[in-house]
Amino acid sequence: MILWRKNLNFVLLYGPTAEARMSAKCRRAGLFPVEMKFRYALDERLKIAPLLMYGLQWLLMAIPVVLTSTFVARLHYDAAADQIFYIQKLFFTMGLAIIVQVLWGHRLPLMSGPAAVLIIGVVAASSASVQATYTAIAIGGVLLALLAASGWLKRLQPLFTPRVIIVILALIAFTIMPVFMNLIFGSGGDGILNFSMAIMLALLMVLANKLLPGLWKSTVVLLALAVGSVVYYCFEGWPAGDALAVGKPAVTLITWPLEVDVGTIIAFLFCYVALLVNELGSIQSVAKFVDADHVEKRSTRGVVTVGLINALSGMFGVVGHVDYSFSPGIISASGCASRYALLPAGVGLVVCALFPEAVGVLSAIPSPVMGTVLMYLMAAQLAAAFQMVNMFGATSDFDGGITVGLPVMLALVVALAPAEATAAIPSLLKPIVGNGFVMGVLFVLLLEHVVFRKRRKSP
Repeated sequence: MILWRKNLNFVLLYGPTAEARMSAKCRRAGLFPVEMKFRYALDERLKIAPLLMYGLQWLLMAIPVVLTSTFVARLHYDAAADQIFYIQKLFFTMGLAIIVQVLWGHRLPLMSGPAAVLIIGVVAASSASVQATYTAIAIGGVLLALLAASGWLKRLQPLFTPRVIIVILALIAFTIMPVFMNLIFGSGGDGILNFSMAIMLALLMVLANKLLPGLWKSTVVLLALAVGSVVYYCFEGWPAGDALAVGKPAVTLITWPLEVDVGTIIAFLFCYVALLVNELGSIQSVAKFVDADHVEKRSTRGVVTVGLINALSGMFGVVGHVDYSFSPGIISASGCASRYALLPAGVGLVVCALFPEAVGVLSAIPSPVMGTVLMYLMAAQLAAAFQMVNMFGATSDFDGGITVGLPVMLALVVALAPAEATAAIPSLLKPIVGNGFVMGVLFVLLLEHVVFRKRRKSP
């Protein structure tokens, strides 16, 4: 494995021969090996002033990560109090995940947040009850922790070829398309205003990411949420004061009673396959970037911790978490590689969870603004997939192209299928056959490891 860098974008290359195969291509693409010197090393403890300063930077990145997932609360609950309580639990579990990972898990400067692939699973499992959905998330988390603790990660790694990873990255972006389309156009209001806002805000985010220097790039999402909300409410009218009032939630803290739905559990197990790929890639890329030792041990501990946190999230009735791969960009811009800098951010998120009024204000972000930000983030996810296609030559022949293209097309067909078509699927199979992401993963594994297994030259 070797890490290459272009500006603040990172590409992770797997395999013992990665450098021999890819160095020429990487350099032609403007990428170069990362060699960084940091103001603070990985295990260096900070004094109070720099600790709070760097911690605030991580916290400013963490808050919009939570907010871009709050539409899941709106998917489950109509009452504002229930939605706010859901977001409170998200803040708490995310803060807890950061603290536990930094101190006892992988012990790396990695931002944790709601996993997009599990959000896709929640959306696709809308026909199942809330209890069945989050019971499946909890069970998947326990199984992931057991898998990592048992040492089986090495045996599964050969399944995740570059083509499989490319398809998984693309599937996450494509299969969540109905969600941000519904946020932009299905929230009521002026359709022309919503469409114009989506175009302009997305373009401004791209320009801001291009023009803002250093660490300011990491505030693009936060700025977009703030500026977009103000502009939207200037046109549509500001919400009344009582609209932000926090009532007593009707939902409980713990998912109870548990509801075991075999089809939903199987569907989420495929989601956890993608989560595992994401987690390992994030841990190994940051470990290489900050020159951490015992990477294999850190990976095992990190995946075990992620599994346990996801089990807790499922019991709390919120979507599970994963570590994010954009962390090297923040480390590079700030020059601080100390894992302890994330502790104030984790504590800050837990504190935010204790104040429903503050969460209520944050949750008042208009749906069109939320949908546009989500679209931008998924475009960045898709860009990462396209970069890997180019870097690995994954579609250099027809077999490789069809291995990547057909699963994505199939996933889109399932994700965009009319409601009457999906309603005809037997209830036991609906969480699998009716889930575009799961079907895409199944087909890419089938094509890569069965249909085209005899192909010798594999990137």
